[in-house]
Amino acid sequence: MQSLPVTSLYILPLGVIWFTLWMGVSSARSALACSIGDANNPVLLQKIRRHGNFIEWVPFVLVLMIVNEAQGTSAPWLHAAGALLLIGRITHPFGLAIDNAGHALRYVGNGTNMLAVAILLISLARRLIGL
Repeated sequence: MQSLPVTSLYILPLGVIWFTLWMGVSSARSALACSIGDANNPVLLQKIRRHGNFIEWVPFVLVLMIVNEAQGTSAPWLHAAGALLLIGRITHPFGLAIDNAGHALRYVGNGTNMLAVAILLISLARRLIGL
């Protein structure tokens, strides 16, 4: 079995971000005595969406990274995608503001993730068609 060293390098900090976002949701729910939902609390809803957006993006991008690395994609492609994913996941929670749907860090967060996906899909397509 291959060790996937490049992808593994990005999983560790992403795991820390996931845990931090999850703890934010969990502690807010505990403080509000709310086991599910958002208790109509905008701060809890914000925390849920920050964590949810992470969950919507990261597993898919990591699967693409794993498949690319297993297919022999060179490290620069993987590092480009991994760095973009990491930048996006660091910045996005700060841009997901209750009162500002157009916050610049929200665009940075989602934009870098879209670029990571594009890099990985292009890289995979190149490997599959032999370019």
